[in-house]
Amino acid sequence: MSDVPVSVPAIRVRGLEKSFKELQVLRGVDFDVARGTIFALLGSNGAGKTTVVRILSTLLKADAGTASVGGFDVSTQPQSVRETISLTGQFAAVDEVLTGRENLILVARLRHLADPGRIADDLLSRFSLTEAGGRRAGTYSGGMRRRLDIAMSLIGDPPVIFLDEPTTGLDPQARIEVWNTVKTLAERGTTVLLTTQYLDEAEQLADRIAILHQGRILVDGTLGELKRLLPPAQVGYIQKQPSLEDVFLALVGEDSATGSGTAGGGAKEES
Repeated sequence: MSDVPVSVPAIRVRGLEKSFKELQVLRGVDFDVARGTIFALLGSNGAGKTTVVRILSTLLKADAGTASVGGFDVSTQPQSVRETISLTGQFAAVDEVLTGRENLILVARLRHLADPGRIADDLLSRFSLTEAGGRRAGTYSGGMRRRLDIAMSLIGDPPVIFLDEPTTGLDPQARIEVWNTVKTLAERGTTVLLTTQYLDEAEQLADRIAILHQGRILVDGTLGELKRLLPPAQVGYIQKQPSLEDVFLALVGEDSATGSGTAGGGAKEES
């Protein structure tokens, strides 16, 4: 864990800009993520969510602006940032030929940790995968595979974890399994930055939500703060409080949310 004071945000982003040839993807992004919280970066396809994560995880260099993770600058201290974080991408990165336990042992050995077998068994228990630990990961359901993927990401106890659209393509039951896993991470003190295009996912999980649209943060606040951006609707004599979906559509427009419960359908963000 980092020795940086708790008062310093786990993640700080200021004026982040990034272009790919003529396409400007990020246009000055600013946000902070407090330690031990879940922060949701909510946006439509192509809004720039994955680009932000790639910059914060040192996989991509920003054109302008600054960013720090765990108190370390992503540009000038990339190695320290990498030692602080773990990244789980949009697809589960497990070896389907190996068993669940063997996947965990492999990562622990690659990190040169002592007693990889004990580490694997502890994580299997923590993620309710003990009974499945001896089975090939290729036989796992989507939710089990994603939970194993997140468990692999936690080997070495990184204080900050990036989850880039972790429930894309999962069925409803598997999504709930992943949601419960993410909540447990935050309860144990891990800082989670979650990108998603699912409105209900942000509503269920996040302590704070930032809506990213066309490379800019439109709003950043708690769910309650975002709902207060719109006045209650009058339905007969009953006030209907605005939902996160109402807020999102009011900010980015109807045509940016074409899928039920999503912020932009099911296609993948390219950048």
